[in-house]
Amino acid sequence: MDENFLAAEAADAAEDAAEDAATAGGAGSGDVDLFEAHRPHLRAVAYRMLGSIAEAEDAVQDTWLRYDRADTTEVENLGGWLTTVAGRICLNQLRSRAQRREESFESRLGAGGGGGDIEPPRIPDPLLSRADAPDPEQEVLLADSVGLALMVVLESLSPAERVSFVLHDMFAVPFEEIAPLVEKTAAATRQLASRARRKVQGRAPAPDRDLARQRVAVDAFFAATRTGDLDALLAVLDPDVVLRSDGAAAGRERRRPVVLNGARTVAGQAVMSRGLAPFARPALINGAAGIVAIGANGRPLAIMAFTVVGDVIVAIDVLTDPDRLAALDLTAFAD
Repeated sequence: MDENFLAAEAADAAEDAAEDAATAGGAGSGDVDLFEAHRPHLRAVAYRMLGSIAEAEDAVQDTWLRYDRADTTEVENLGGWLTTVAGRICLNQLRSRAQRREESFESRLGAGGGGGDIEPPRIPDPLLSRADAPDPEQEVLLADSVGLALMVVLESLSPAERVSFVLHDMFAVPFEEIAPLVEKTAAATRQLASRARRKVQGRAPAPDRDLARQRVAVDAFFAATRTGDLDALLAVLDPDVVLRSDGAAAGRERRRPVVLNGARTVAGQAVMSRGLAPFARPALINGAAGIVAIGANGRPLAIMAFTVVGDVIVAIDVLTDPDRLAALDLTAFAD
């Protein structure tokens, strides 16, 4: 087990114990209404940190518990304080995930199971709404360019990189306040964010702002897919388009993420999967154009998020895991 991880865990436990001792007198003193005013912001922070709706909600609840037992009467910027607390909780979650992945990797390697073949990042939970009834929260997400493609790239960052980038670049938290969380100097934290920024800029381009133009490209993709028109597909796909899928399918024992690169490869896969096209229903996914595919029996089949730049599709992220689809609230897309 990684010694740095264990040291960080021990430090966090000691800090929690000290915090509990220092704030025991303030137990149950949290202002519910005041906290609820910050909840949407904290949920956004946690979701972008963790990429999981359920884990984000848990992190926000843990933030409330810490706030409720803390004496914050001397805190001048409660929003900043809560953001920092939520960031630390999320960092612990990210470190635990990284440790589990490392242990899984070592286990496969030891068993001779091809441990050296590193899996692509998981596809985060999508935020969904109907295309004909956009919700203001989705529009904010699009304005901040937090599409699913960006969320996928965030999954590939180290815990410290992700925390530094999300808190500073997305929520304007000063590096001096982030540094204690990641146990670095402010200068080193700045470097973490800079490294993360380069990875993001190179692999997650910001989508076109115009939803109507995005929808034109997505509709053209499915029109070509239905007819098997390879030339029309190539016309709407960027030459370097990337398709990422969780790789799940009914009956498969192992659900392994898949990445396809290049317009011809992605177009060929789209033609082979044309049976999905008739079930596609327009949706907003993390504020951008996408589809939810629901079968004739009402069972969800897939969610596809598209990143459109300059009227062509540069990325497609596909979720087909039946268990994950079943956990999503798709009632808005029911007939």
